[in-house]
Amino acid sequence: EVKLVESGGGSVQAGGSLTLSCTASGFTFGDSDMGWYRQAPGGECDPVLRIDLDRNTVYEDSVKGRFTISQDHAKNTIYLQMNSLKIEDTGVYYCAADYSASICFSPLGYWGQGTQVTVSS
Repeated sequence: EVKLVESGGGSVQAGGSLTLSCTASGFTFGDSDMGWYRQAPGGECDPVLRIDLDRNTVYEDSVKGRFTISQDHAKNTIYLQMNSLKIEDTGVYYCAADYSASICFSPLGYWGQGTQVTVSS
């Protein structure tokens, strides 16, 4: 059974930073595609930052220069480093494995349970 567990969410003031983690069991990130997605309060779920199968990093425009994705192969964990956070970054963040398309919660990939990020003024 594949399980993805996100952590690192919380409340932060605008301008602050958070690092989200996503650790997999039953699946090895390796060179698979992967991504982070965000569901805003009362809004749709959208991709934030993804690595596709060609190892290209695809950024949602609003996070360019502020968010980065990284990977620790030994820990089988991916990270989302979020800097200069804005109020509009608030939402539930989900990691995805073996998937990097734009549609959230696709059955084609594996999904974590989400972690809440709240950015306040």
